[in-house]
Order: sequence, then C-alpha cells, then structure tokens
Amino acid sequence: MTERKPIESWLTDMDGVLMHEGVPVPGADAFIKKLRASGRPFLVLTNNSIYTARDLHARLNRIGLEVPVENIWTSALATATFLDTQHPNGTAYVIGEAGLTTALHDAGYVLTDADPDFVILGETRTYSFEALTKAIRLINNGSRFICTNPDNTGPSPEGALPATGSVAALITKATGKEPYFVGKPNPLMMRTGLNVIGAHSETSAMIGDRMDTDVLAGLEAGMETFLVLTGLTAKGDIDQYPYRPTKVVDSIADLVDLV
Repeated sequence: MTERKPIESWLTDMDGVLMHEGVPVPGADAFIKKLRASGRPFLVLTNNSIYTARDLHARLNRIGLEVPVENIWTSALATATFLDTQHPNGTAYVIGEAGLTTALHDAGYVLTDADPDFVILGETRTYSFEALTKAIRLINNGSRFICTNPDNTGPSPEGALPATGSVAALITKATGKEPYFVGKPNPLMMRTGLNVIGAHSETSAMIGDRMDTDVLAGLEAGMETFLVLTGLTAKGDIDQYPYRPTKVVDSIADLVDLV
C-alpha cells in the first residue's frame, strides 16, 4: 500500500463535527485554534445553502468558534463557482435563501423567471408550491436543473425536515429530468474548495460525521478521510458501506495533535 504524504491542509464538515445541535463539540475550539496558529490552509464545509459565509462566521463565533469568512465553503458557493466555469454570466430561476442568491449574484448571475438558463434548487425554510410549479414548467421548457446538495432530510428540534434532495425528487417526478447535484458527496465540492485554498488532494484530509457524504466525497476527491462519531454515523454503521475512512476517531478532539 502506497504511503500517503503528510497532511498539509484540512477540510472539515461543520454540523456533527465542530458543533452538534448548536453546541460546540468538545475539542472543536482547540482544533480550530491549532489550525489557525499553524498557518495551514483549511476550510469548514457545509451542504447547507441557506446561509452566506458571513452568516456562518457569525453563528460559529457566537458559540466560541472563530472561523474566518474566507475559510468557510458552502454548497451555495460551490454551485456558483461551478456555474461560473460552465456558463459564465448566465441566468437562473432560484428556489433558495440568501446564501445561494448572494453567491450567484457575486458570480455575475442574473436571477429571473423569464426563460432562465438554469433552475437552481437549494435549501429553504419554506418551500412554496407556487415556486415549485414555476420550476417544473421552466425545466419542461428547457431550463437545466441544478441542485445545491442531495440531502433528503435536515434536522430540527421537532425531528427530520424534508430537504433539497426530497424536493428535487418531486421535481424530477414531475419533469422526468434528474438534477446535477453539486454538494457532497460530489467530489466537485471538495475539489473547488481545495482550489480556493490552493491545496492538493494528495496532502489534504477530510473530517466528517457521515459515511455517505463526507467520507465518500473525501475518498473520491483523493483525500485522507477521518470519520468522527459525534454526528450521524455510529460505529456500528460503518460496515454497511463498501468503503472505509482512513481512520475512525471518537471526536475532533482526537485530531488536534495531528495538525
């Protein structure tokens, strides 16, 4: 087995790794502080497209985690970057929140419901039946279908909420058109993130709490992968998957000394 090169840059998921239900995971603050002191390139990633990087910076800061805006990478930013390379200065009909619309505006996109190049579906607190109907008709008329992430459900204090993947399935059922998902587990999100910080997959590591998104995306992007057991995947779940992380640890606290 080929020995991997030393880790020079880090990517880490946010929910389930650095925080859980709005509370920082023990060791998260020490990990972030060690990263910043080391000067190593790093990114905090999330498939959630609701918030801008500035919003997330403020939310993390409120719970004692100081992550600079430029070190936050969302599926909304990855989607805007992807579209900017594929179809610069295009037009889009968007179902989503400020995180997505801001990223698209910054990439030079015009948001419109008049014959747009793309229909882009992201996370939102309130999916409108009227907006979904509009999206279906635009896709049927030739607009291409993009989704920020494939997550089927999201967490809430009351239980699971339908998320982007579930709503995308509804649109697919009505149109017969499958979307292109940009967020994890698509390694594209990782590769665009690595480009942002000038890092290379051979010397990078991904930390996540989910086998089906974080570990899979890191693996397919060619990175070393660490699974923490403070989120959705339990130790007993790992053998259900045909692939494995490089290493399984109890929490982010176990990785501080590797930075």
